[in-house]
Amino acid sequence: MSQDSVKDRETPEMIEVVDLYQKKDKIYPRAFKGVFRNYRIIGGTLLFLLYFGVAWLNWNDRQAILFDLPERKFHILGITFWPQDFMLLSWLLIICAFGLFFITVWAGRVWCGYACPQSVFTWVFMWAERITEGDRNKRMRLDKAPFTGQKFLKKSAKHMLWVLIALATGFTFVGYFSPIRDLIPAFFSGEASGWAYFWIAFFTLATYGNAGWMREQVCIYMCPYARFQSVMFDSNTLIVSYNSQRGEKRGPRKKGADYQQKGLGDCIDCQMCVQVCPTGIDIRDGLQYECIGCAACIDACDNIMERMSYPKGLISYTTQNTLAGEKSALFRPRLMGYMTALLVMIGLFSYTISDRIPVGLEVIRDRSSLYNKTADGFIENLYTVKVANMDTQPHQYALKIEGLNSPIIEPKQHIQVESGLVEEFIIRIKVKADVIKRPNSTFVFSVQAKDDEAIKTTQESRFLAPASQ
Repeated sequence: MSQDSVKDRETPEMIEVVDLYQKKDKIYPRAFKGVFRNYRIIGGTLLFLLYFGVAWLNWNDRQAILFDLPERKFHILGITFWPQDFMLLSWLLIICAFGLFFITVWAGRVWCGYACPQSVFTWVFMWAERITEGDRNKRMRLDKAPFTGQKFLKKSAKHMLWVLIALATGFTFVGYFSPIRDLIPAFFSGEASGWAYFWIAFFTLATYGNAGWMREQVCIYMCPYARFQSVMFDSNTLIVSYNSQRGEKRGPRKKGADYQQKGLGDCIDCQMCVQVCPTGIDIRDGLQYECIGCAACIDACDNIMERMSYPKGLISYTTQNTLAGEKSALFRPRLMGYMTALLVMIGLFSYTISDRIPVGLEVIRDRSSLYNKTADGFIENLYTVKVANMDTQPHQYALKIEGLNSPIIEPKQHIQVESGLVEEFIIRIKVKADVIKRPNSTFVFSVQAKDDEAIKTTQESRFLAPASQ
């Protein structure tokens, strides 16, 4: 290796040494206005209305969305899901994962910046901080000032707002698992269950801690998405980027000054992009995993460019290809692959939900005895049958046998099952010994609602008999 190549490398003086145990500097985001901020406010408002409002909606005299864990029933609008439908939940989670992959390949971390609960609640908590303690400079001066009565009142008001928001979040979350109209009066009267008190306290503290105290630490250190997002990026992915060719060399100047003669770019080095960033990074240093794609720096920079009468877009949503002067491709194999897989899974999931039959049947053959011979010449097998009514109304079901030669069911079954219940019973199936052709016969149980022929399901079982008659 040549000495010149060694000299080109970083010297020890150029390397920044960071103590992993040093205290992290507090971030004071500045207030700002802009197009992307308005998008985020609209999106956050809709998400808040969805989260806090849906818990209070009713559907057919019950809560519209209620995950009743003690009863093992999960009500979503007019559909009731059971533990037997767990595969549907797995399927839904896979769809969400592929949706996140698709969005990330296409537009980077827009989920983090606009829809992630951590980000949405963090912006709300920062708003509460701003209206009680003031904007960035006032908060910095307040933290450095000696502890006075005025400082105590401002800090108390901020934390009171944080606790109220966190408490409402905890109540609402638990309200999806315990009817919220009964939960709130029971909570304040002391009649709620111990688990209700525990989980409300847990989610209140989690919201208060994550959005109030930890904020960017959750996004930077705790969230795994920040670590593997770069694997899904390519040169055509939309990311928040600084146009260094246009912005460099940075430097302050007066409005209207001929800065280009001084070799300066459009960046006036005002630090506004850094001051509005909720994770405290400088986007001008290039793509960083701490960036959540919220576009706060875009809004702040566009405002400065407008004041300086410069073109907007020094910081913008763009691609690496565009910054390099190349053409960006929207339709590319990986993006189309994610989109195709996502659409196929959504279609199959929707078909499965629409074609779902709200009755469950489980048949267990008695293994304590292979078969019984009766005095009147019959071979008899015992079965335990469970019928689950997963509909919102009661049904009477008829039990039938298909695949056996003239079977006799004892007792003859017409099963009444109330909505959301499971009926279990034991039946005997008897077949004349002289009509049995083989010792192991496959047949089918079926149950069908007497008031709705479409509600029908089947399960295969086996009938055992002596090897020779």
